[in-house]
Amino acid sequence: MSTGISEYAVGMSRVGAEAETGQFPEEATGHCDGECSGAPDLAALTDAESAAALVEQTARFTASFLRWMETRSCGGLNYVRLQLLQALHCGGPAIMRDLGTQLGTSPRNMTAIVDALEDAHLVVRRRHPSDRRATLIELSPEGAREAEQELGPRIGAMSEIFADLSPAERQQFSSVLSKLTRAIKDRQGGC
Repeated sequence: MSTGISEYAVGMSRVGAEAETGQFPEEATGHCDGECSGAPDLAALTDAESAAALVEQTARFTASFLRWMETRSCGGLNYVRLQLLQALHCGGPAIMRDLGTQLGTSPRNMTAIVDALEDAHLVVRRRHPSDRRATLIELSPEGAREAEQELGPRIGAMSEIFADLSPAERQQFSSVLSKLTRAIKDRQGGC
C-alpha cells in the first residue's frame, strides 16, 4: 500500500470517528496543537493526499458549522424549519411536495418538519381546494408573527460567523461552494 493511500485511510478514519463522536480524535484527546483549524499546506502534498486533506477539512467544517447553526437556533427552529417558514412567508400557502422540492428535502423529512412546526402551532394543514390528494401548508397566525419578527434575527445569528471574512473572501467562498454543489449534482445525476 502506498503512503498516499495509507494517509488517505487515516484521514478517512478520522472523518468516521468525527461522525460517531462529534469530535475528531485529536480534539477528543486535546492534542490539537493549533493544527485543527489551520489550513493544510496542500502544495506539499500529492494530489491524492491533497484531496484526502480537503475531504477531512470539509467534513470538519461541515460538522462544526452545523453545530454552530444549532446553537443559534431557538425554540427548535433549526435552519431547515426557518427555511420552510420563510418559504411560506414569502410565497404563501403551498403543497408539501412543492415545498420539499423547493427546500431540497425528501417527502419523509418534509413530513417530519411540517409535523414539528404544526406541533409548535407555527403552520397548519389545509385541504387543497381543487386537488383532494394534496394538502396545503400555510403559516398559522403565530407562525406569521414568528416569520415577521424572528426570521431575520435568527438567520443573522447563524450568519455572524461570516463577519470574519472580507467581502472578497465571501465572494470567493460562495463561488467555491457553488462550484462544488454543481460538481456534486453532476456526479449524482440530479439534485
